[in-house]
Amino acid sequence: MSKPSGTSASNTLLLRRQLQELTKRPVEGFSAGLVDDNNLYEWDIMIIGPPDTLYEGGFFKARLSFPPEFPLLPPKMKFITPMWHPNIYDDGTVCISILHAPGEDQYGYEDAGERWLPVHTVESILLSVISLLSSDTPNLDSPANVDAAKEVRTDIIGYRKKVRRLVRRSAEEAFD
Repeated sequence: MSKPSGTSASNTLLLRRQLQELTKRPVEGFSAGLVDDNNLYEWDIMIIGPPDTLYEGGFFKARLSFPPEFPLLPPKMKFITPMWHPNIYDDGTVCISILHAPGEDQYGYEDAGERWLPVHTVESILLSVISLLSSDTPNLDSPANVDAAKEVRTDIIGYRKKVRRLVRRSAEEAFD
């Protein structure tokens, strides 16, 4: 099993256990697996659009990349499926508090307790992302995608249309 340099047996064991748990007891709303069976540090994720939200009916592919220092430092999550959301960068990188490194927020938007803690799991991360997609009104306090945030403020109907278009496309591509 290949692993990044600086890794330890304990963090690979932790990742292996989390993967086994998700395989044995799947959680509604997403699936998770390894990109490559020989690398526990790169996970393929599929999030199913939450019911009764703008994202309902969509199938959103993403990648979770774990650092060698996991669980002391958080993984990075990046959507492969195109997304339009104020808290998701143009390149698909997810911007939520629990994926921010531990410690104080230099900009003052988050309390230290809202940021990454080693007790977080793949499940808690993905449930947070599903919650992000489920919100009727995205958090606009410190947007990752300024254009999406601006559209939410100035043209919510246009924003919703754009999201629904991406949802339809994601569903079509999921079955190609």
